[in-house]
Amino acid sequence: MKRWMLLYAIFQLWLLQSCKPDPVDSGDLTAITYSPEALQMDLPSHFPPMDIPADNPLTKQGVLLGRHLFYDPILSADSTLSCAGCHLPELAFTDGKPFSKGIDGIEGKRSSMSLLNIGFVRSGLFWDGRVKTLEEQALLPVEDPVEMHHKWPELVGQLKNHPTYPKMFREAFGISNKSEITRELAAKALAQFERTIISKDSKFDKVQQGKAIFTDLELIGYGMYFDADPDLPRAECGHCHNTPLATSDAFFNNGLTASATLDDFPDLGRGKVTGSRADNGKFRAPSLRNIKATGPFMHDGRFNTIDDVIAHYNSGGKDSPNADPLLHPLGLDAYYIKALKAFLDTFNDTLVYKNIDLKNPFK
Repeated sequence: MKRWMLLYAIFQLWLLQSCKPDPVDSGDLTAITYSPEALQMDLPSHFPPMDIPADNPLTKQGVLLGRHLFYDPILSADSTLSCAGCHLPELAFTDGKPFSKGIDGIEGKRSSMSLLNIGFVRSGLFWDGRVKTLEEQALLPVEDPVEMHHKWPELVGQLKNHPTYPKMFREAFGISNKSEITRELAAKALAQFERTIISKDSKFDKVQQGKAIFTDLELIGYGMYFDADPDLPRAECGHCHNTPLATSDAFFNNGLTASATLDDFPDLGRGKVTGSRADNGKFRAPSLRNIKATGPFMHDGRFNTIDDVIAHYNSGGKDSPNADPLLHPLGLDAYYIKALKAFLDTFNDTLVYKNIDLKNPFK
């Protein structure tokens, strides 16, 4: 009898223990090690420093989480569209379309911008600069009805119940329970990954570091691009696309649309954000890095080729009250256009396409 009672007691104890919820299943993540490793930017000496928020430093774990989220279609309502759907690495993180389509087949109103060196932007993101930080920017496409058309509360629930993401959020941000996963943490991870999308290995960069020299044709294009040689025609490029990032991080009316008044632009651009009529029709000057891969060009994708873009500027653009004063007929002939294109090619960076840390982690 005593043996039977002992066995029964052991069975009851085992039953009691087996009914206890697993710590991870209950949301507890404290058994997972939190030991974030700082990620140091390897920037060339001719680059500016990157502004990184004090409350979102780069870590290997944070970047890895952001990379997974960037390529995961879970961010869209029907799990068919990821951030990479409109920002393809092989197209310099654009999508090759005049207007991107969201999960409902609706086209947006502007072209998808390249994310190369996006972490250096200080004056505001998107074509109109409507948000200041990558952390803010990352929040918007998820709930945009034209893009991913999801709801953050539902997405956060999916992340909490995911087999992998709670562990990754713990390793990246030190949360103790999966209930602490928030949209803000997801946006921070996405921002961390996007700050690592850096183009820095073009021929232009190698020339700046003394590791290469321009050809004669590229050197002529260089002189035109920066208006640096009085014996060469001025191409006026460097004002809006200065170096080393091939953008001025500013907004311009580059003569795309003829407008009798400041109120006649079909897309107000920067003006809708600032409320200033003087900013109507102005858009961000995008980077020219890997420019061949980022067409069609301009905020509305109106130009299919680099030749179309050069032809526009060569003509002097279209008149409007706030057209940039540097716009004027350039008078470039075929030879000088060839030289200018040769210099633009020096912004091409093939190594960024081979960077495994920027590729889809699910493949």
